[in-house]
Amino acid sequence: MPLPFEEFCPVSESLLGRLYRSSPEGVAALVRTVPPNTRAMLAYYCSRRAHLEGVALVIAKTCTEEDLYDVAGRAGRDLFVRAQGDEPTQSPSGKSHNGATLASGPLWRLPASE
Repeated sequence: MPLPFEEFCPVSESLLGRLYRSSPEGVAALVRTVPPNTRAMLAYYCSRRAHLEGVALVIAKTCTEEDLYDVAGRAGRDLFVRAQGDEPTQSPSGKSHNGATLASGPLWRLPASE
């Protein structure tokens, strides 16, 4: 049972898992079988999760600006613009991502005492 603050996923967990494991081309092919309004909801849903950002951009690229706007307003329009200008890259593990990397060292250091 979902927690009260969890956002509803517009597709089955099975399809979401298949999308997550797919290449960008596979994601685009899979979502073309989903109705346009559901596809826009899914793009917005994925865009709100860092680990699904690359999937969100691939899905948003298959949506119309109007569909994304109808689902998410200005955030949907912004997602559409980002998707049109951002080609997700393929990581060595085969997972799609949008070029973001994690920090490899400390983000802040204490000043040395004198």
